[in-house]
Amino acid sequence: MQPDPDIISTVEFNHTGELLATGDKGGRVVIFQREQESRNQPHRRGEYNVYSTFQSHEPEFDYLKSLEIEEKINKIRWLPQQNAAYFLLSTNDKTVKLWKVSERDKRPEGYNLKDEDGRFRDPSMITMLRVPVLRPMDLMVEATPRRVFANAHTYHINSISVNSDYETYMSADDLRINLWNFEITNQSFNIVDIKPANMEELTEVITAAEFHPHHCNTFVYSSSKGTIRLCDMRASALCDRHSKFFEEPEDPSNRSFFSEIISSISDVKFSHSGRYIMTRDYLTVKVWDLNMENRPIETYQVHDYLRSKLCSLYENDCIFDKFECVWNGSDSVIMTGSYNNFFRMFDRNTKRDVTLEASRENSKPRAILKPRKVCVGGKRRKDEISVDSLDFSKKILHTAWHPSENIIAVAATNNLYIFQDKVN
Repeated sequence: MQPDPDIISTVEFNHTGELLATGDKGGRVVIFQREQESRNQPHRRGEYNVYSTFQSHEPEFDYLKSLEIEEKINKIRWLPQQNAAYFLLSTNDKTVKLWKVSERDKRPEGYNLKDEDGRFRDPSMITMLRVPVLRPMDLMVEATPRRVFANAHTYHINSISVNSDYETYMSADDLRINLWNFEITNQSFNIVDIKPANMEELTEVITAAEFHPHHCNTFVYSSSKGTIRLCDMRASALCDRHSKFFEEPEDPSNRSFFSEIISSISDVKFSHSGRYIMTRDYLTVKVWDLNMENRPIETYQVHDYLRSKLCSLYENDCIFDKFECVWNGSDSVIMTGSYNNFFRMFDRNTKRDVTLEASRENSKPRAILKPRKVCVGGKRRKDEISVDSLDFSKKILHTAWHPSENIIAVAATNNLYIFQDKVN
């Protein structure tokens, strides 16, 4: 069965929130742009409309290993805007590309040596010199690949992260993390390598990695063993020795066959302030203070009612789903996805949490999302949904939060939903 190429595999706002990019399994990137507020309806905040669509990656074949390399976009990261053009990084399993997205609304006319169609003119017919002029034309948005960073990863790339110096970025696969300079495509610098000399001794893999938002020497990476390592590139060139190691001791009373699988961290994110890191494992989201390594300061249950269902989730492979998590602009609320097209929000100050649903029914414009509740066991109130009737094929793995406003983007399989808070 071929996977649907339209399934969204990553969602990312740019630094101003004016643009929103999605990548999909078919290797396409779609960029949405926020409309400017209209004068006659000042209270209506701009909606996001398609700005540019381009094919970022194509399917490839590795002839040495006889392996197909999927075109699926694993991650997109924006660079801060320096001029009129926008730049973003996109990656599939093997190759990172730097794209330039720019607008053209004028075209030059009146060349001397060519005619308007681009054909060379007969030199004997040229009797006078013309000054070429720029004529207005319909707006065109062009996406051009500026750099291709290839051949540096043996394993699948799971993360890319732009450094706060805006000169370098890193790409992480299962066993290694590489540091790149944006100007240099033919070499990268290996900063983490956890590959054992004997692959049979392999006990963990890297699952996600991210640079600190303000300190260009610091980054974190998470592992399939549920641990997070904070590394400092000033300490040594190869950051195999971490400077901090975050791990929560396991509660022996909760130990089960699935303990190791569900403790694997699928996403790690620095808070905007740089003070905290958030991690997502299969059942929980945890917030860690960088100054406290022995346990998280906050733990939020995402879908604790699935604890009794782990056996069937293992059989249908859902237990290996990689859910992401995001902070809001002020680090006060966190969001992550669940099944049945549900997504969860946790308010860190009030400790209130809510379950919302991304579906066609409640995506009519101006519709207000109603909180959903899942019930376990006997009596079910009429507005609750039973844990046994959840649809595990509908999962929200990828979400994004506008950097400064309460606007969120939620990818539900092949649909993108954009919600914003009510404007009075």
